[in-house]
Amino acid sequence: MRVELPARRLIPELLAENAAFRGLWMAQSISLVGDQVSLLALPLVAVLTLHAGPAEMGYLVAAELVPSLLFSLHAGVWADRRGDRRGLMIATDVGRAALLATIPVAAVLGVLSMTQMYVVAFLVGSLTVLFWVSYNALFVVLVPRERFISGSSLLNGSRAVSYMAGPAIGGLLVQALTAPLAVGADALSFVASALFMRGIDSPEPEPDPDAGSGGVMAGLRFIARNPIMRASLGATATINLFNFMFFALWILFATRTLHVNAGALGLVIGAGAIGSVIGSFVTGAVQRRLGVGPTFAIGCVLFPAPLMLVPAAGGARPLVLCMLFLAEFFSGMGVMMLDITGGAISAALVPAGLRSRVAGSYMVVNYGVRPIGSLIGGLMGASLGLRPAVWVATVGAVAGVLWLLPSPIMRLRELPQPAEQPADLR
Repeated sequence: MRVELPARRLIPELLAENAAFRGLWMAQSISLVGDQVSLLALPLVAVLTLHAGPAEMGYLVAAELVPSLLFSLHAGVWADRRGDRRGLMIATDVGRAALLATIPVAAVLGVLSMTQMYVVAFLVGSLTVLFWVSYNALFVVLVPRERFISGSSLLNGSRAVSYMAGPAIGGLLVQALTAPLAVGADALSFVASALFMRGIDSPEPEPDPDAGSGGVMAGLRFIARNPIMRASLGATATINLFNFMFFALWILFATRTLHVNAGALGLVIGAGAIGSVIGSFVTGAVQRRLGVGPTFAIGCVLFPAPLMLVPAAGGARPLVLCMLFLAEFFSGMGVMMLDITGGAISAALVPAGLRSRVAGSYMVVNYGVRPIGSLIGGLMGASLGLRPAVWVATVGAVAGVLWLLPSPIMRLRELPQPAEQPADLR
């Protein structure tokens, strides 16, 4: 006898039952794949079309990173004061689509320049900051508190899948259409994201015209005063600082010291994406068994610790590749456990009136250490040698978990209750 399964059994329950969250998930998934396409296509435009040198490539990367440091605090204040996060996210999607569309148009007209590339990268980075400070607050509105872990797992799972699919799609588009036209495809992904966001029908809290009366530093002060948020930011910022020291040296170490060719290196990096997908599926089960705080702590160890296999690698080529594969695979699992549980803890804990400001403050510190780490990594590699510098970077990242040991996070079995918003931070 044939038994028909209900359609909703074939997809996660949250996606099947929550149309508003489904729209957010679809919008994010499409946009993330587009981001991965641009991650490959934009540098290729600079190199292949404009023949950019090393210094110009550095300026291009910096142009997209700088807005996180300049605008995150102010973007958070503005988003909390305005209130309509969905509208802001739609506007940033449309704006980023329009900006990216100027690149293939200018290329076709023969007027594309590195100056335009810098301006587009800076403005796209600025709109991305506004998108993400709004996103963190909208997630809490659309997803019931008891579904924070599953919702975060789905959103981070789509991010992991984009790491696998995006570069492959980007490579095919660049080969078939040229790099500038591949950037145009990313512009279309933002249009699709905006259309899905427009279909979300869910009330948001009333805007708070007094948001920002506590100053642009209100989010940072809340983090500093709250032991859970303080430990979480300390751990993730420490991991990011040392990980970006590692990333600055990783490709150079793998190719020059370990003599790994480009094809094998691509497969190794792909192992990290596979681990991330698996990590997004298993995090919920680990959290239910061990608790949300211990699972976050495991992620803070499992993300950086396997990377110590990289400086330890040596010997026969198959052994080296196996060690690199395992390092990337388990690190990919760890970053998903960290991001999913960390995002859910923050969503549950931060008061509604401070969500965007706290998100902006978190970004300033967590993203601000990344270029610092890259700079330190390069200097250490030049002064100590590649292998010793990679050892320092990988061992140092594991120390991030030390922030959690004396904090309440280690005792969290369930998501924390929302903290009260101090009167001086309103």
